[in-house]
Amino acid sequence: MFVPAHPVLTLTGNLLWEHTLVFNDWAPGHTQRATSAAFQVGGKGTNVSRALAALGCPNTALVFPGGTTGAECEAWLRGRAVDFRSFPAASDTRIGFVVRGGGQPETTFLGPDAAPGGTALRACAEFLDAQPDGGLLAVCGSLPGWPGADFDPLRTSLERWLGRGSIAVDTYGPPLAWFAARPVSLVKVNRLEFDGMFSPAERAEDVAVRLGRLRTSRPVSAWVVTDGPGPVWWVDGDGGPSTLMPPSVTEVSATGSGDVLFASLLQALWRHRLPLADALVLSLPRAAAHAAGSAAQGWSRGAQNR
Repeated sequence: MFVPAHPVLTLTGNLLWEHTLVFNDWAPGHTQRATSAAFQVGGKGTNVSRALAALGCPNTALVFPGGTTGAECEAWLRGRAVDFRSFPAASDTRIGFVVRGGGQPETTFLGPDAAPGGTALRACAEFLDAQPDGGLLAVCGSLPGWPGADFDPLRTSLERWLGRGSIAVDTYGPPLAWFAARPVSLVKVNRLEFDGMFSPAERAEDVAVRLGRLRTSRPVSAWVVTDGPGPVWWVDGDGGPSTLMPPSVTEVSATGSGDVLFASLLQALWRHRLPLADALVLSLPRAAAHAAGSAAQGWSRGAQNR
C-alpha cells in the first residue's frame, strides 16, 4: 500500500502540555491534594511518533509549540530523544490535566484549542514542499482553525503531497471531511467519528453497508473503523468490508490505544509492506496490551489522544 523511502512524518495540529495527577481520593467541590504528578507532552501525532520510535520505525514529528508551555513541550521532547521539527505557533500551547485514582473513572480536562496561526502553517507548508518525493505523512488528531484562510498554504501543500507521496489520516470533523474527498492511502477513525460522517437516518444502517458505500464513493484507498473493545471494521481495494475482534483484556486506560494502533499500522504497512488485514492482525494485540496497562510500548500512558 505505502511506498515511501523516507522516515514517516507525523503532523500534530494541536499540541498538548499535560500533567497527570494521581489521587487516593477526590470528589468535586473540594480542594484536592495529589499523591503524585507527572508531566508529558500530548497531541495525537506526538503520541504516534513515540509509539513508532518504540517499534523501531524512523519518524519525525511536526509540531506547533507556542509560548512558555510550548517551550516546555519542546524541552520534554528533546529530553526523550524524540525527533521533531517545530513551527512556532501564534498562541500558547494548550494545557491539560489527567486525573486518576480515588475510585473515580480517569478524567481528562483540556484547555481551549490553540490554532497554529498563519506564520506557523506557512512554515510547515514550506517544509513539506521541500521534502523528497515518496514520503509518508500521517495527519493526526484535531487541526484547530482548519476551515480558515490561515490553513490555505498547508492545504495547498497537502494537495501537492498527494501527487508525490502518501498520506494516512487519523482525524475528525472538517479535516476528516476534506481528506475523505481525496486519494489518501488510509483513513482510520473511531466509530463515533465514522457515524458523524452520515445523516441520522443513515446511521441506522450497518457499519459494513456504509463502509462499502464509502469505499466506492470516495477516493480513499483503505478505511479502518475502530469501536473501543468492539469489532474493528476495515475495507481496502482487495475486497468488501471485513471485521476483526480485538483481543479481550481487562482495561486499565484506553487513552493512547488508538495511537498505538495507528502507529503499528503505519509500521506494518510502510516498513513491512503487509496487506491491511495482516497489519491489523499484528497491530490489534499491541493496542489491546496498551489499554491493559502494558509498559511494553515504551512511552508514557498519560498522553492525550486528541
